[in-house]
Amino acid sequence: MRMATAKELKKIVFAPILFLALGLLLSVASCSSRTDVKSLRGGETRATLSPSDFTGETARAYQIAREIPEVLDSLYCYCDCKKHFSHKSLLTCYVDEHAAHCDICMNEAFMASELYKQGKDIKTIRGAVDARFAR
Repeated sequence: MRMATAKELKKIVFAPILFLALGLLLSVASCSSRTDVKSLRGGETRATLSPSDFTGETARAYQIAREIPEVLDSLYCYCDCKKHFSHKSLLTCYVDEHAAHCDICMNEAFMASELYKQGKDIKTIRGAVDARFAR
């Protein structure tokens, strides 16, 4: 039986350490990116109204709220309902009939949905909505 050379020993010892360090680094990076996205959330937990309660574009907006609630909950609603009605996020507009009577709420949802379908992440969607609707 032959003895391992110093070079072989280095590979045996350092390869697993390097592998573990790389895994830890990737894990930390992944967690911090998830935390960043979570920090954008408004915290709305109530269910949205059913799209079947509405027709046309209004129904489509409520359907979007059902499909991508995490995105809408990460957006500020530029009709300023947060100030006036204590809404948590754009998603809050869809837990009652508020959005049904507000073009801003619906247009933000339409834009967010389109960007989401293009594969954009929540931060990018939020930036685009902010740029378009901020006064």
